[in-house]
Amino acid sequence: MDRIKRLSYEVLDGHKSKFGEDFASNKKVLDQISIIRSKGLKNEMAGYITKFIKREIREEKAKQAQRTIAQEEVVSEDELTVDENIDVDKTEDVVVEASESDAESDENSE
Repeated sequence: MDRIKRLSYEVLDGHKSKFGEDFASNKKVLDQISIIRSKGLKNEMAGYITKFIKREIREEKAKQAQRTIAQEEVVSEDELTVDENIDVDKTEDVVVEASESDAESDENSE
């Protein structure tokens, strides 16, 4: 693991709640909680932390979407179960009557 990741993880372990998705605000938070003399190192750490936080948020949204889809599938399976409980005996009483035009067309086709 390179030093940017290692240092960033050390900072995140203690102060993760202070960081967000904005690079500039993450840079200010780094100034408040640590002493980093190198401007380049501070920028790289703030950039890595920003990328890390955004990735975590994106993954959480994906998990939430998967949970929602799974819940919708359970609901649709429940609806199918209700439809399967239709009494078949009641459907046997249905009689289909042919209209006069249907009867005439049947006679003409013979």
